[in-house]
Amino acid sequence: MTAPTGITSGAVFGTIGALVAFPLRLAAREVERRHGQLRRGVTRRTSHVAFGRTLLAKAGMAKTGDAEIERRVIAERAAGRTLLSENGFLRLLGLIKAPETSSLSRQSLIDQSKLSGADLDLLSLFDAFEHDGEPYSFRDLILARKYAGLVAGGASWGAIARSVHRSGPVASLTAKSLNVGSQHGRPDAIYLEGGQSELDGQLLFDLGSAAGDDTLEDLFAEAESAEEQGDHEQAAALYQRCLSIDPSDAIAAFNRANCLRGAGRVADAAHDYARAIKLDPAFVEAWFNLAGLMSDQGKVASARRHLQKAIALDKGYADPVFNLARLEFDAGNLAEARRNWVRYLELDAESEWARMAAKGIQFVDLQMTRTAG
Repeated sequence: MTAPTGITSGAVFGTIGALVAFPLRLAAREVERRHGQLRRGVTRRTSHVAFGRTLLAKAGMAKTGDAEIERRVIAERAAGRTLLSENGFLRLLGLIKAPETSSLSRQSLIDQSKLSGADLDLLSLFDAFEHDGEPYSFRDLILARKYAGLVAGGASWGAIARSVHRSGPVASLTAKSLNVGSQHGRPDAIYLEGGQSELDGQLLFDLGSAAGDDTLEDLFAEAESAEEQGDHEQAAALYQRCLSIDPSDAIAAFNRANCLRGAGRVADAAHDYARAIKLDPAFVEAWFNLAGLMSDQGKVASARRHLQKAIALDKGYADPVFNLARLEFDAGNLAEARRNWVRYLELDAESEWARMAAKGIQFVDLQMTRTAG
């Protein structure tokens, strides 16, 4: 049976931030029907990343503002992943209507609107236009010009995106006046003529109740926040609550294992790394982290097996190759250590780790020369 068009069979989708317009469980079901996978978060196997619009509200309340979103966007793009907005993701799955046919390129929109490429891309990623990418429409050009005016008036792309999604369907904004300024002393606030209403997602079918999804998404976001703040025990407890709702979530098991390891609960961490691997046998980061845990405990044979498995799963993953070289060196297997360091340099020739690998090779060569002499 041929997979439905829209996504490539075997594609792995990840999410950063919870989706606003659609329950994740239903999106996951649709992705799986099309022979792909959908997971919260991002792993090395992730090929497509959907940015949830809940990130906008979170960033609006954070001290770092939208800088963290910008950092993640740059990092995921540099990793070669395809970035998707919520609407772009749902259109890819055929779950919301595609907008009208369009013909404007990204560069044409930039040239005609004077909106910067960076702001255009971020606003597109958070569905501030009719289209989430090129080709854009004439309505998008009108919006881009309005947004460029707001930016010139001191507004940030994030403030614009947050205001847009409080104002009704994006296409309707082409007929409204957008202004920068605030009667409450917030110069970055955006005022849109015509009042405020909920965003219309144009869904093609009834979603039903999503209360369970909302609870799970909120819990997962709370767990991630606790983890980022270094509160490992609290984060582990929250990830456990996520797993009690969805026992099949390998990412939650993996994240919980990391938190338990950070809290010094080594045995529990090993259990959850193994749990993540059982749920997703191709979860290369779980194999790698479990190997690190085994190595810390002096379980060399187990660490070696897990590192070899990580390398077999992802031949481009440099970290397990380096760690395996170091493990073999410490075990006195110099030839095997050298072989792995050489392999590491094929994957990474520039970093500090690469310089350490080169020194390791030099040391082994010197030792072998002395032995031969």
